[in-house]
Amino acid sequence: MAAPEIAESLAALDTTLSSVEQVLDVTTLNAEVAELEVLASVPNLWDDQANAQKVTSRLSFVQSELARVRSLRTRLDDLGVMLELAEAEDDADTLAEVGTELALLTTSIGELEVRTLLSGEYDAREALVTIRAEAGGVDAADWAEMLLRMYTRYCERHGWSFDVYETSYAEEAGIKSATFAVKAPFAYGTLSVEQGTHRLVRISPFDNQGRRQTSFAGVEVIPVVEQTDSIDIPEDELRIDVYRSSGPGGQGVNTTDSAVRITHIPSGIVVSCQNERSQIQNKATAMAVLQAKLLERTRQEEQAKINALKGETAGSWGNQMRSYVLHPYQMVKDLRTETETGNTAAVLDGEIDEFVESGIRWRRQQQSI
Repeated sequence: MAAPEIAESLAALDTTLSSVEQVLDVTTLNAEVAELEVLASVPNLWDDQANAQKVTSRLSFVQSELARVRSLRTRLDDLGVMLELAEAEDDADTLAEVGTELALLTTSIGELEVRTLLSGEYDAREALVTIRAEAGGVDAADWAEMLLRMYTRYCERHGWSFDVYETSYAEEAGIKSATFAVKAPFAYGTLSVEQGTHRLVRISPFDNQGRRQTSFAGVEVIPVVEQTDSIDIPEDELRIDVYRSSGPGGQGVNTTDSAVRITHIPSGIVVSCQNERSQIQNKATAMAVLQAKLLERTRQEEQAKINALKGETAGSWGNQMRSYVLHPYQMVKDLRTETETGNTAAVLDGEIDEFVESGIRWRRQQQSI
């Protein structure tokens, strides 16, 4: 890339980063850090562990956000200086180095810009993700397990903590369903664009005739409830069952009846948790999942009323949202954004950033129509 083109790209990046800094409101974030540092230094902070966790987590997040913005601004400024030196000394090697750093910086600023698009009511929250096998028999169960791995690998790549609350294993292979929590700021806003039906086309490893099979799995993403959410669930609307946790093929993984299943009778919603050894802990986690699902149900009902008033009759944008083809060719294609790649192995190993980011941009565009 020639020096004038690089200079033009740097100017465009500077405009984008300035816009991001304005949206994030760096001045307000600095003030918030100062306030949180005072709260975090209170001697008896940890007497209330829930509040202490909230304060320290928020402080860590805001400090990280500010450090990220400052780092990008420093890199951008330094790149401008390097370009001037390269031009002054007619240094082709330095100019090439500037071009390489420009590409990396463009990606980094683009990722942060996408984050500023997450301004929904619940976007900043942690997420609860449920994956279910749908049509396709044993292949669908195997596909659901592949998606579970894809999303947990995505979380690992981003350094996001996650807990698998419940896994229901299929008899032959794969899983019937799984629910896990992603404990990272803006996890809901980020992953909510992954909600919908995911379609897999491949040669079935479970077909002795080697025929091509199409299978489906559904992904549900809902925000984690907070103490400020008002969700009152009468005891007489709940049926609580306890059972023994099990692993693949029915293998017992716990010798006590610690797993908990809660059924909300009016709605028919069923949630389970088996990841803790304590029945009390599993019940508390299952109740939190149930509250999150009821909150999301209420939100969807309210949105449906708004859509009806607007005259919208189309189904949820999330249905049939992406195809993964492994045979007769290799391609993953998002049916909403038209984003696609032939590197299916990388996608199934959690490299889905391009799809997530294009989905967020697509959603914002749809909301502005």
